[in-house]
Amino acid sequence: MRILVTGGAGFIGSHLIDRLMNDGHEVICLDNFYTGKKHNLLKWLDHHNFEMIRHDITEPIRLEVDQVYHLACPASPVHYQYNPIKTVKTNVIGTLNMLGLAKRVKARFLLASTSEVYGDPEVHPQTEEYRGCVNPIGIRSCYDEGKRMAETLAFDYHRENNVEIRVARIFNTYGPRMLENDGRVVSNFVAQALQGIPLTVYGEGQQTRSFCYVSDLVDGLMRLMNGEHTGPINLGNPDEYTILELAQAVQNLINPDAQIKFEPLPADDPRRRRPDITKAKTLLNWEPTIPLQAGLKLMIEDFRQRVKNNN
Repeated sequence: MRILVTGGAGFIGSHLIDRLMNDGHEVICLDNFYTGKKHNLLKWLDHHNFEMIRHDITEPIRLEVDQVYHLACPASPVHYQYNPIKTVKTNVIGTLNMLGLAKRVKARFLLASTSEVYGDPEVHPQTEEYRGCVNPIGIRSCYDEGKRMAETLAFDYHRENNVEIRVARIFNTYGPRMLENDGRVVSNFVAQALQGIPLTVYGEGQQTRSFCYVSDLVDGLMRLMNGEHTGPINLGNPDEYTILELAQAVQNLINPDAQIKFEPLPADDPRRRRPDITKAKTLLNWEPTIPLQAGLKLMIEDFRQRVKNNN
């Protein structure tokens, strides 16, 4: 098939493209390189089945494809809060443009939504039926509300124009190729420990997250795209860790003597986050297979290489 991946040079997008290319598809990567890196796709640049287009999805584009994986949007608070209006535009106008493209060429469209649509949840763990608790005027709402709007658009295109949609709600994902200055907790801890600086824990570190290794997530996205279910479907690892436990796991793997320093909690930071993946298990026959310790080792190896190359 001809498959379009928006945000394809990013962390998750590039891992998805690896899988699609290895499966023999023709792949078009669309990226404006705001957080994506050409380096992530070096091995495919000369491949006859691969095409890379530098393009910002807030501008329309005409392409002929069978499937659209719509991943383009900065996903870490550091990047999406740097230019919040741009983040909203990417989520709303960008999604509108990509849904328009899917409608025109009758492509199946997968939206990479997020667990952030649940906000700071009052229900635990979060099922897809839960409607969330989001602050519409907070510093995170450009992303949270932007993704909620993207889901709205996807379902309206589905109901009004019969666009075949798939909606994935992605929970915290980690692995090789995350940006070192990403601001997300796993990359922060690994980069800090490798550089010998104290690991920053916000609050008392008792807030919880669930961490899914990137290859597991990509498998879930592909099963959702090629399955029979519209979604939304939670994709994430239901194992729940406190942030302090994560810091200690990274500390033990890299430098047991690393310091941990505590900083005040940022605004609207969710206290608990864990997916209920009953739907993914029953409808997609999917669940994560890579435990945190194993995934962290692979990620640390990748970060070590990069820290070495940067010096």
